[in-house]
Amino acid sequence: MRSLPYFCRGPVVRGFGRGSKQLGIPTANFPEEVVDNLPADVSTGIYYGWASVESGDVHKMVMSIGWNPYYKNKKKSMETHIIHTFKEDFYGEILNVAITGYLRPEKNFDSLESLISAIQGDIEEAKKQLDLPEHLNLKEDSFFQAPKSKILNDHH
Repeated sequence: MRSLPYFCRGPVVRGFGRGSKQLGIPTANFPEEVVDNLPADVSTGIYYGWASVESGDVHKMVMSIGWNPYYKNKKKSMETHIIHTFKEDFYGEILNVAITGYLRPEKNFDSLESLISAIQGDIEEAKKQLDLPEHLNLKEDSFFQAPKSKILNDHH
């Protein structure tokens, strides 16, 4: 994918309420205008990279881009799981994301348990990949310190 690394930001909106409740894996959702502006060559699937909320610390993240076949979504979504424990929700705050790599295509699962197991595996793989120098250096990218416009889709 030529589009990586890919930088985007936007306000966190309410998703389907499944991440925390059903999966135990909270996600932050981007609004439609961020999802709709993804480059055409960013295929659906599971990605990893870096994320910050407002001007906070930059953390590792895993992101699902797609239709979530297990849940049969009608609209494409971008759901970011930041690998960090936050004390409270941050709906409405600005999420900054640098997508640095691709893990796997989106696929369906025959049970909630197998979906959760796959996500846990994705998280572990993302942690390993993000420790590699070519991904680690993006944690310090000026994007995370830049003046914050509300919505952005960019390659830098």
